[in-house]
Amino acid sequence: MKFPGPLENQRLSFLLEKAISREAQMWKVNVPKMPTNQNVSPSQRDEVIQWLAKLKYQFNLYPETFALASSLLDRFLATVKAHPKYLSCIAISCFFLAAKTVEEDERIPVLKVLARDSFCGCSSSEILRMERIILDKLNWDLHTATPLDFLHIFHAIAVSTRPQLLFSLPKLSPSQHLAILTKQLLHCIACNQLLQFKGSMLALAMVSLEMEKLIPDWLPLTIELLQKAQMDSSQLIHCRELVAHHLSTLQSSLPLNSVYVYRPLKHTLVTCDKGVFRLHPSSVPGPDFSKDNSKPEVPVRVILSASQASLCFS
Repeated sequence: MKFPGPLENQRLSFLLEKAISREAQMWKVNVPKMPTNQNVSPSQRDEVIQWLAKLKYQFNLYPETFALASSLLDRFLATVKAHPKYLSCIAISCFFLAAKTVEEDERIPVLKVLARDSFCGCSSSEILRMERIILDKLNWDLHTATPLDFLHIFHAIAVSTRPQLLFSLPKLSPSQHLAILTKQLLHCIACNQLLQFKGSMLALAMVSLEMEKLIPDWLPLTIELLQKAQMDSSQLIHCRELVAHHLSTLQSSLPLNSVYVYRPLKHTLVTCDKGVFRLHPSSVPGPDFSKDNSKPEVPVRVILSASQASLCFS
């Protein structure tokens, strides 16, 4: 339900205040870990996030599911010291937890199908065991304000207070415009350099950059949103610069219609043009790597017994 005029603005201000408070309770400063064989490196983190983005499209899930899965993964990795060989199991478990939190019951993937069709290399029981570890480490609290939540709020405030915001885009409705920004945000979530900023800061930087292209008085509105969110202006400037750079390099680096294929054993992504790799029906056992001259890969099995579970992470 959308309230008229001042009531709508009050509702949005309340939602922003609530989200900011929730973020303050949950967010931890990202401390980059030295890349070793015992730690998940920043690049491995980015690759597995990109893999989750691919799974979102494969299973036709909401962007909110991907945003929450990424948030859960980052919170978990900030809490524990995880071995890279468990990364695919951690990621798919976060993805399944997010789907069960966000999606309607009929849209939640069947666990057995998710384990098989994602090529994660984990069994259903292994995912469930990893789920329990994640829930314990996160104190069973999965409800956090994601960057996408803040994007929705900031965009709604901007459109509400500046109705002329989309005059230069007459063919786009506010929801269509938000969908474009959402796609950009999902790309930014997969950039470890942006982990130094809170999700609220990342979302505001994106909205500010977009407003700069659309309206002449973008700066006063940015300052207004900055004050509402009680953020530091110098941090916002820095975040804007990094976001702008990331989005500009992204457009020039990716081929058209590219998809990601995650290879769990090596924790790497293979970027393919559509038509070169296609997701097979569930009865087909995955992509054919027979033309690869290297030794065929066998998906890594992440087998966690109850006694091992407490020893995997510290």
